[in-house]
Amino acid sequence: MALSIEIRNYLLKNGATEVGFSDISNISPKSGLNKGIVFYICYPKEIIRDMENAPTIDYFHELMNINKQLDNLGMMCEKFLINEGYNAYAQTKLRLGTDFGEFNSFELPHKTIATRGGLGWIGKSALFTTKEYGSALRLSSVLTDAPLEVGQPILKSKCGNCLKCKNACPAEAISGIEWNYKLKRNEFYNDKKCERYALKVSKENLAKADTVCGKCIFACPYTQNYIKK
Repeated sequence: MALSIEIRNYLLKNGATEVGFSDISNISPKSGLNKGIVFYICYPKEIIRDMENAPTIDYFHELMNINKQLDNLGMMCEKFLINEGYNAYAQTKLRLGTDFGEFNSFELPHKTIATRGGLGWIGKSALFTTKEYGSALRLSSVLTDAPLEVGQPILKSKCGNCLKCKNACPAEAISGIEWNYKLKRNEFYNDKKCERYALKVSKENLAKADTVCGKCIFACPYTQNYIKK
């Protein structure tokens, strides 16, 4: 318990918005590393408020900035755990690279660790979603063998009948099917449609083709509640 509190406070002090811990013993890609530490950083409200015509250049720059912050936090957490005598592996973007596999997903996604740690659920947009910030956030994680106090997993969506993200998606990538932990992402969301549209709209808005959009982030009612506070 004390170690979990210490790690959480350490990450919050260094820029994380929230931190969680989960049991990943049956899904860990690293032998012996059966606990997951997951943390996220929220987008500033002013960035998201201006995203009605997403993506914006400010959003793109902030996305890059948060990615760097998350990688730094991951390496700091890894070093902290190793200094305490445990094994750890930070799942940084630098390490995982850009080869996401057939369905544009890592072997153990950060959001899977986050739902298992009880921080939130997967929205119909396939984005990790919380009551406090909607999907206006980015995640990272560290795998470890440290004895941590894990959260209560969230096994199903809290989106209900809402279809705001589906209706806001010009790519028609969002089916509207509600997530639960048994569903694979490609059973309710088409990443290829999303990617094709993102490359097109980012070239138009940012003068650079990239897999960046953000319309579903802006549309989420939980995101709207966050930016209106």
